[in-house]
Amino acid sequence: MTEILTIAAGVVHRAELEIKRSRFITDLAHTDDEEAARDLIGAARAEFPDARHHCSAFIVGVPGANAIERSSDDGEPAGTAGKPMLDVLRGAGLCDVTAVVTRYFGGIKLGTGGLVRAYSDAVRLALETAPLVRLKTLQRFAVAIEHGEAGRVEAELRRAGYQIDEVTYGHEAEIAVVADDGEALVALIAHLTAGRVAAREAGTTVIEISTGGTTGD
Repeated sequence: MTEILTIAAGVVHRAELEIKRSRFITDLAHTDDEEAARDLIGAARAEFPDARHHCSAFIVGVPGANAIERSSDDGEPAGTAGKPMLDVLRGAGLCDVTAVVTRYFGGIKLGTGGLVRAYSDAVRLALETAPLVRLKTLQRFAVAIEHGEAGRVEAELRRAGYQIDEVTYGHEAEIAVVADDGEALVALIAHLTAGRVAAREAGTTVIEISTGGTTGD
């Protein structure tokens, strides 16, 4: 199953860096698509309307295709801001993520090399403390079983380390199970029910696994 490294959903992580009186404010966030990425960029512009630059970079995944990567220098010399920021995100192995660096000019020019280092360092600094997670796409299975057996089978599945999404009761009980190894689950269900019940595929689900907060670079 697929797995990506990204920022935890629902938060905008911020870090600040000052270089030669210029203030660099970095916002990092999980973004599933280009619209969400542009929303984050727009939010930074709205919060800091008097800043000279709002440089950005984002990487968003596309199922079955290459990820979309975009960057903007927003008035800085070409190639000195957006691309270096994108290189840091790419180098950290991140996906579905957007970085916006807002710069307040401090009156001292940094030069081309200085700008590249400044924007790269601004994103690296934010990543050092960002809440990073791995999103893992797992198979979801449905197990339809008689009510009298449901409790025992559910308990055995939990004991074996499987995640139970839900149990619903109708004509039969249906246990929704998330599995990393579908073949092993199918075999376990067959064993627990003496072959009377088969687990059927029921799509996928995404789980979030904390990495401890850093890229490890």
